[in-house]
Amino acid sequence: MSDNYLFVGLGAIGYPMASNIRKRIPSTSTLYIYDVYVPTLERFVAEYGALGPIKAVKSVKEGAADAKVVISIVPTADNVRQVYLDETSGLIGAGKEPERLILECSTIESAKSKEIGEKLKEGGYGTYVDTPVSGGVIVAGAGTLSFMIGAAKGSSGHERIHEVLSMMGSPAKFFWCGKLGVALAAKIANNYLSCSFLLLIVEAFAMGVRCGVDPHILHEVIQNSSGQSFMGDHVCPVPGVVSHAPSSNNWKLGFKTQMMIKDVGLGAEAARQVGIEPRMADTAIAIWKEAAQDPRCVDKDGSSIWLRINDIKDE
Repeated sequence: MSDNYLFVGLGAIGYPMASNIRKRIPSTSTLYIYDVYVPTLERFVAEYGALGPIKAVKSVKEGAADAKVVISIVPTADNVRQVYLDETSGLIGAGKEPERLILECSTIESAKSKEIGEKLKEGGYGTYVDTPVSGGVIVAGAGTLSFMIGAAKGSSGHERIHEVLSMMGSPAKFFWCGKLGVALAAKIANNYLSCSFLLLIVEAFAMGVRCGVDPHILHEVIQNSSGQSFMGDHVCPVPGVVSHAPSSNNWKLGFKTQMMIKDVGLGAEAARQVGIEPRMADTAIAIWKEAAQDPRCVDKDGSSIWLRINDIKDE
């Protein structure tokens, strides 16, 4: 594919995603990048500029004017709306381009994503597909992310979507959810579970360790028993047990504590909209709100709540 690309949002997940795009598109294609934090743009150009043209732009509008493929991953629905619908700096300011493919990877409300996508399509600005991701920073770096896709397999544009996402993820973990907005509903359900379940994992490990169980043995027991989960396997909260876990890397590489509130909140809101009382989420949100005020947990992976639960001073 010789199209030029625009990548918006070089955060913890977006940075390695964009790096894999630059590695896999033709060396003659230009990768435009945009982020509100300019030093990150400069670092990306310095790190990957030898692979092919990279241009850090001052607005989404500037990059979208010459890009047939746009990929974004930003924190909130308001950010997504600004990226695409702001007439001054957003994609619509770049002009109409029906052939433009827009893959939006953020975790936001399903209804808001659908609204933005429909406006872009109706205005002739391109085809917008919600493609939220799962897997974490290390998986993003390896280019083996999971993608939930708001389109039907075999639908118009299926092959092009598959080709682009294959640069960042594993096709075996592509889930074609049928239509616009539904992929986000699936992602929200997953995050509702994982963000809440992490609290149980931390409490379980704290209980076991205080009762005298070696944390390495406890991890093996849980990993091979009915309590096994992805979060337990890869986000073990006890430092030194799982080498690639955030707890073993000064609580980096993962999902910020403050963002847990947003993701569980999206799940709670979605549940209420369909008549389900999210009791587990309400409890989890209260706990995450407390952790988001604790200096030991702020701007660190959510598993850093281990420090709070065990009243450990941050080193």
